[in-house]
Amino acid sequence: MEVLTVILASLFSAAVLFVIAKIIGHKQVAQLEFFDYITGITIGSIAAELATTLDKPWWKPTISMLVFGAVTVGLSILTRKSPRSRKFINGTPTIVMNDGKLYRKNMKKSKLELSEFLLLCRQEGYFNLDDIQTAVYEYNGKLSILPVSAKRPLNPEDVNIAPELEHIGTEVIMDGRIIGDNLSRKGLNEIWLKKELRKQGCKNAKEIFLGICGKDNQLTLYPVK
Repeated sequence: MEVLTVILASLFSAAVLFVIAKIIGHKQVAQLEFFDYITGITIGSIAAELATTLDKPWWKPTISMLVFGAVTVGLSILTRKSPRSRKFINGTPTIVMNDGKLYRKNMKKSKLELSEFLLLCRQEGYFNLDDIQTAVYEYNGKLSILPVSAKRPLNPEDVNIAPELEHIGTEVIMDGRIIGDNLSRKGLNEIWLKKELRKQGCKNAKEIFLGICGKDNQLTLYPVK
């Protein structure tokens, strides 16, 4: 009986976590703000307690989880609508290097150690500080780097080239299944698709793992291997 209670409590805890996660929204770990990260750990700890502590009322940790989730959502809305609150809650970007000069005070203010700064530079592909014009330490812990003019990538404008406009391809076949909605969005139909498949030596869509319709309705096929 106790095992069944644990299973049911765990399922209920997982369901509450799922609902809170859907409300808060999906972010990668690297995109989480510091408060979001702490809140996530706290909600997870409460969920674990809800699933394993059977001698306490279930509604107490459930309310705590919902409150933490509501606070997170509320702060997210507040930071989107109020620039001042965004600066207070999330912090602001800080210039830690510019024109060959390192700003020790700004590093100290951002709690960024010199060794960590050098590590972030290497992770961005800069092993020589002379290649860096400006380095900005973002509030999410990432380092944004503007290279010196001589080291920045070559752009088409630099050599007076006007490349053609790129177009995003549309998936019309995925894992052997025809995506009818995407075909309609492109103004095409399955009759057109089947003709194109035959032109490329394919009997039907089941032979194709991925099919992408690009510029000028050019169909690129990736057969099942």
